[in-house]
Amino acid sequence: MSIAHDIAAMYRGPRRVVSRVLAAGQREDRALACLMGACALMFVAQLPKLARESFITGEDLNMLMGASLLGLIFIAPLLFYAVGWLSHLVAKVFGGQGSFFTARMALFWALLSSSPLILLHGLVAGFIGPGAQLTLVGVIWFAVFMWFWMSGLILAERMPKT
Repeated sequence: MSIAHDIAAMYRGPRRVVSRVLAAGQREDRALACLMGACALMFVAQLPKLARESFITGEDLNMLMGASLLGLIFIAPLLFYAVGWLSHLVAKVFGGQGSFFTARMALFWALLSSSPLILLHGLVAGFIGPGAQLTLVGVIWFAVFMWFWMSGLILAERMPKT
């Protein structure tokens, strides 16, 4: 299936999709592509908010975009790798049998799969601004992301290492 179909299928049943993604084997190039795609979409989602902030405060939009690009494309992937590593160690304490790769892939795929809601959050932040609507979309995104991540992590940690 294509990535778009897999993302849509995640909202119907994340375990089936994650098991299919993990069954493709340990491919670090695919994991990095998922992570970088998710980070790129997070950067794109920030643009309406940054444009609004630039208009209201008079700050230079290019400076705001540069800072966001640095944070989301260069620094965030390193942090997500660390979170994936840490999540495997925590799962191992509770009897997880997976690998560092499967834990990372569960996290990266959850980020990529929740990207439509990240884009919606960016649009709400840019066009409506701070308020109850932005908070509601943020809470919905976080709940969906945690649902995807925990479903994938549980499945990934039940798979024995190969």
